[in-house]
Amino acid sequence: MPRGARGAAPRHDDRRRSFPQVAPREAPDGRFAATWWGNAWVEALEDTALDVARLARGRAYAGRGHVDAITVTPGRVVAYVHGSRPRPYRTEIRMRTLGDDGWERFLDEATARPDHIAALLDKDVPHALGAVTGLLPAPGDLVPDCSCPDDGYPCKHAAALCYQAARLLDEDPFVLFLMRGRGEQELLAELTRRNAALSAAETTAAAPPMPTVPARAVFAATERAGLPLPPPLPLPDRPGRPAVFPPDPDAPDPLALDLLASEAAARAHAFLATGHDPVAALSPWQDAVRLAAAHPGSGLTATTRALYRDLAYALDRTPTDLARAVAAWRQGGAAGLAVLEEPWDPPAGPFDRARPALLAADFPAFRPWRNRLSTESLQLRLGRDGLWYGYESDAGREDWWPRGTPDHDPVGALTDLLGR
Repeated sequence: MPRGARGAAPRHDDRRRSFPQVAPREAPDGRFAATWWGNAWVEALEDTALDVARLARGRAYAGRGHVDAITVTPGRVVAYVHGSRPRPYRTEIRMRTLGDDGWERFLDEATARPDHIAALLDKDVPHALGAVTGLLPAPGDLVPDCSCPDDGYPCKHAAALCYQAARLLDEDPFVLFLMRGRGEQELLAELTRRNAALSAAETTAAAPPMPTVPARAVFAATERAGLPLPPPLPLPDRPGRPAVFPPDPDAPDPLALDLLASEAAARAHAFLATGHDPVAALSPWQDAVRLAAAHPGSGLTATTRALYRDLAYALDRTPTDLARAVAAWRQGGAAGLAVLEEPWDPPAGPFDRARPALLAADFPAFRPWRNRLSTESLQLRLGRDGLWYGYESDAGREDWWPRGTPDHDPVGALTDLLGR
């Protein structure tokens, strides 16, 4: 159905991004962040902390999920952090934004080298690019503030927010750019414009093009001579990168075109390599969920929100429906999505043995219904593949979301869900 038939989609705010609770993940070397820029963010606060013990408690708070949804705007990171009292504390970290001169230096450096732009599109920040304008925070750049009575610098709640913010930076460096004052789409549009202008200038200055021969004429001459066609080119190691699409107010979204072109290249590469299209058997809804789940990054960035909105709109679903389905797909692929959407009656056997096993492991009693075992806030679902899938909901609400890693053992699935 044409988009105009149902009204214009709401516009998003490129300079305000909100992220749900982020699961911590330590790097193999024991540091909280996995990327060099994420660790630079943490070190900027740790280097000026006055109490190492508060930092340790903040790190533990972050690891136990005490930090609620995080909102990022230019110069500010805000979240509610749960402490020892029932009411969470409003916590924020402030930092200065870059001025126009600083952004000019950053954009000039980024467009001077094609590999810098490619790295940014892959959610990577080259060291040379990160250091060119003071983009990364230095000791003293981060100013914590919290509504708690603790006057530590930082308090454990601000430290917890800082650690969790580093996890966001790991997933998407454009969060750092937003902290410094520029939104993702604003930056991508400017990078695209400058890159197109640079390419046009280089083309103009290049040598005149070589003469060409129509392929039809060469093919006809080859047929007349009875010569065999040359063998096909070898399959490349990975799909090619799509072209850069300059912004045009009358054209489709360039980021959506980039996503579709990348998807087409990946499917073509898989078909050439295996002779099988892995997507052909999926329904439109399954394909939409798979496409959204493959989008880089785990947070709901501006680009992700637009993608979810458009895909959900095309299939008469809500963005929340799609976000829940994406969580199920990332949990277990097509089988995980079926567990989310298709209750069924399992035969006697593993399902009947699950509740006694959970009670023996000192877990609370679960209520059975079809293929599901539930408490007020926890749920295990048995899939047709024999795996147990974990779900969580706020107590008293039937708002179940996939969490954790599927396991053949219900005790193992619940242990992973609770992070024991």
